[in-house]
Amino acid sequence: MHVYDVIAKKRDNIELSTEEIKFMIDGFTKGSIPDYQMASFLMAVFIRGMSDRETTDLTSCMLHSGETVDLSEIKGFKVDKHSTGGVGDTTTMVLAPLVSSCGVPVAKMSGRGLGHTGGTLDKLESFPGFKVEISKEEFISNVNKNGVAVVGQTADIAPADKKIYALRDVTATVNSIPLIAASIMSKKLAAGADGIVLDVKTGVGAFMQTFEGSLELAKKMIEIGKSHGRKMNAIISNMDEPLGYAVGNKLEVREAILTLDGKGPADLLELCLTLGSLIIVQSGKCANTDEARELMLQKIKSGEAKEKFKLLISSQYGDPSYIDNPDKLLSARHVVEIKSPESGYVKRCDALKIGKASFVLGAGRQTKEDIIDLDAGVILEKKVGDYVEKGDILARLYTNREEKISEAKSDVLNAYEFSNEKIESKLIQKIL
Repeated sequence: MHVYDVIAKKRDNIELSTEEIKFMIDGFTKGSIPDYQMASFLMAVFIRGMSDRETTDLTSCMLHSGETVDLSEIKGFKVDKHSTGGVGDTTTMVLAPLVSSCGVPVAKMSGRGLGHTGGTLDKLESFPGFKVEISKEEFISNVNKNGVAVVGQTADIAPADKKIYALRDVTATVNSIPLIAASIMSKKLAAGADGIVLDVKTGVGAFMQTFEGSLELAKKMIEIGKSHGRKMNAIISNMDEPLGYAVGNKLEVREAILTLDGKGPADLLELCLTLGSLIIVQSGKCANTDEARELMLQKIKSGEAKEKFKLLISSQYGDPSYIDNPDKLLSARHVVEIKSPESGYVKRCDALKIGKASFVLGAGRQTKEDIIDLDAGVILEKKVGDYVEKGDILARLYTNREEKISEAKSDVLNAYEFSNEKIESKLIQKIL
């Protein structure tokens, strides 16, 4: 078998065999296929696409390029959740303890984020002492004992994906649905959960900006998961405006705590209830999503969900005292109010521009080596559909970089548009 022939075959839109896909992935992972040939192959896939069978085979090859996590020692139905990423994506910090408090074990592997803010691991490190890297034995023990643990993915999980993604990033082949689906699902399947729920974002602040593209990606990932014996669900959720009101690491942690305390934003709570109800039904704990939603609301009201979050933090060596006093997380040196230049209903609160402001203030990273400022970010006061008077506060900036305030302020003001008529926005676009 020759690399040239496989590239030419995909270039000519001929379906590849399982053996040909395995040949390409194994060869590139081991170093026998050079970057320039894999780049050519990825561009052929980007242009020609892949069949469902090809995409599933690609996922399997990437999945088995490294170690897989055996969670069989964890009692019960293990669940995982994945978001395709957005602005103000606080979900895991609410969802994991909430679902766990309902009696469903959550064994979650997360990553560090690039872009507007850090990822879930960065956010959890807002708690002094919190360890994202614990041994597999401790991870399993924590889930069995406490019902929840969130750790970092090891470098040995799907190494083919890591190497391929680095190449896609510099060859304009990132935005390919088969390649995205295989990348996400190879890591999710390797993480060992029995059931997976996907939150696929759509809109200006999302990876996939059209509903049609988001739907196609969701369906592709569901098919891959089911073909590997997993229970699968997905939702398409709106990311034209940020989720919740907080964008930034400590700011989002604070908002997650408020949500578990029954005082959080309605949209963040709704997203978590929607995802959580699908997870709980998958596990067999409840017969339908209405029953599952009611159970979760009871756990928030009783304080059990919040206590589960404390347990998650303390069992991984973090300081849980912040959960009883979340305003301790507001520790930036500079807080700047941004006031509305006009009156009217908020017509638009552009997620991408708010995300850029948060990044400028120090909340995000461009490379994995960059150091992020956990204090930095934006808290919105007004979102789509809200009425504002001229001079009302639209948002507050939090930063330790005084020199960046003017640029971030401009980004936030440019994110807002106003109308004389009230606009309604729909968060949950579709449930699959």
